[in-house]
Amino acid sequence: MSLEKILSIGGKPGLFKLLTQTRTGFVAESLLNGKKITVGINNNVSVLSEIAIYTLDEELPLREVFQKIKEKEKGSKTSVGHKEDKLKLEEYFFEILPNYDEDRVYPSDIKKVIQWYNILHDQGITEFQESSDEEASDEEE
Repeated sequence: MSLEKILSIGGKPGLFKLLTQTRTGFVAESLLNGKKITVGINNNVSVLSEIAIYTLDEELPLREVFQKIKEKEKGSKTSVGHKEDKLKLEEYFFEILPNYDEDRVYPSDIKKVIQWYNILHDQGITEFQESSDEEASDEEE
């Protein structure tokens, strides 16, 4: 499963998998507990493939940050938890991304990245490279 189908929904813990679209929003399934929820178009929803982390040079797509974590951890979960103190989180993130913009990437952002990586790892989603063949979507009107 690619990051194009993984969502972060404002006010809801964890990550969600996009199942289907409806007239008023969409249906998603929690990666934490498997519960399905309906989400309206007014909710704050972010697709993981669209998120980037600020560096001093550019904005680095989240999938590349996840790939760097995967390489550092040799394919396993992160060595620090998302509930660690601010200093420990920043040290860990600096090891992964030495040129991240410390003024624009907050500790809460680092917590989310670490938490999301671990959730994806638990679900067996560990391929973060950009998919070369785009899935054709069937659009019906």
